[in-house]
Formats: sequence, C-alpha cells, structure tokens
Amino acid sequence: MCATCGCGESDGSVITIETHTHDGHTHTHHHVHEHEHDHPHETLTLEQKVLAKNDAIAEQNRRWFADHAITVLNLTSSPGSGKTTLLERTIRELSGRRSVSVIEGDQETTLDADRIHSAGANVVQVNTGAGCHLDASMIERALAKLQPADSSVLFIENVGNLVCPAMFDLGEMGKVVVISVTEGTDKPLKYPHMFAAATLVLVNKIDLLPYVDFDLESCSQYARLVNRDVTVLPVSAKTGEGLDAWFTWVEMNCRASIDSD
Repeated sequence: MCATCGCGESDGSVITIETHTHDGHTHTHHHVHEHEHDHPHETLTLEQKVLAKNDAIAEQNRRWFADHAITVLNLTSSPGSGKTTLLERTIRELSGRRSVSVIEGDQETTLDADRIHSAGANVVQVNTGAGCHLDASMIERALAKLQPADSSVLFIENVGNLVCPAMFDLGEMGKVVVISVTEGTDKPLKYPHMFAAATLVLVNKIDLLPYVDFDLESCSQYARLVNRDVTVLPVSAKTGEGLDAWFTWVEMNCRASIDSD
C-alpha cells in the first residue's frame, strides 16, 4: 500500500499504461505491483522509504527532461475542476508553435486520454486503479512509451486529488493547481500543502462568478497566505477569458527550459 495515503491497499493493484499517437496505433501494457501490508507503528518508516525512492526516480526524470529541454508541468486539482477542458484548449493553442504531449492520470477509463488525443497531442493514459496519485516511477514508465520531442512541453494531468499529489515529486518543473469557483473560496486554507507546493494557481470557471458564492480576491489572498510567491490567474476554459495570460506563462517557462539547456 501507499503509506502516505493508504491508496492501493489490496493484495495487488494494476497500473495500466495506454499510449495514443497520431499514427492511429494504440499499445496497452499492464504492470502488476504487490503491496506490503504493515502494522501502524511501521507506517512512518515505510512512508519515508516510499518518498525517498520516489524522490530518487523523480531526480532521474528531472535530469532527463533537462537534457532534452522539455518543459514539464504537473497539473493537479480536485475532480471536476475543468483541467482536461483547459488542456484541450491549451493543446490547440500551443501545438502550432511547439510539440505538446500529455501523461494522463486517472483511476480508470481512457475517456480523458481520448479527449486529449482528439485535441491533437500524443498522450499516454496511466490508470492507477485504487491509487489516488501519480508517482515518479509511473512517469518514468510512461515516458518510455511517449518519447516526447526535444524542446517540447509535457503536461502531466494528475489524478483528481488535492492531498497526495502534493507529496510526490514527479521530476516536473512546477505544479499547477487548478481550482474552480464552484469549489469554495477557502480551498487554499483547507489544502495548504498542495497550494504551498504550487508554482501557479489557475482559478477556473470564472464565467460562473455571477451565479456562485465565490470571492476571487479572498481566494487569491488565501493562496498567497500559504505560498507568498505563488502566481494566481483567473481563467475560463469554457469561454477563453484569461487564457492568454496562461498561454504566455507556459511559453515563458518553455523558453526558460530551452535557454537553460
């Protein structure tokens, strides 16, 4: 089991990696991992071992990304924040300028990967089964199938969860937290670890502001209370409002990756 959250607590969990590419071929691979069952007093030790192993693989991923000048952004959110819709629009906007690929994380189905593929990006679907987050080893295996181009941008759409993804480094350049105005103004205070780990916060569905009880300014202040350096951008993935600032932010980070190569 995952000691940090208890996900995958069973006799074994199956991680499925499914690849979509523009040549129309699909490759599916199943990886079965046995999970140890530990007594409560051993949980802390196991958690430290799990995170230490994850961090070592994440550092390998990070070096590989740097060697190939690939900009990698880890998108996290609660379920239903609209991050897949955001990714679809982002792919269509950026694909004319640079290669875009996606690692798509979900517990089950390839529904989101199908949407991403239709938007024009190569995509690998990682199904975590009972697991509530992606880890660095899943990214490592997905990369072997995806093979993103040099000087490209790779989006990792994490499993919908604002708890465990904060703890697991994947080797990314930064974490982008997507929240929606339907989730409540105090989200950053309720999930401080996720917002503290974020480089950018996107407040999505601002087209619904007239219809919901949400204070954009207060939410931004709460985010900066737990992370004084975080950037907050209000956007609507549905109408496109505010997305130019998001696209510019991504492009600036892409140029930074290339310049540091």
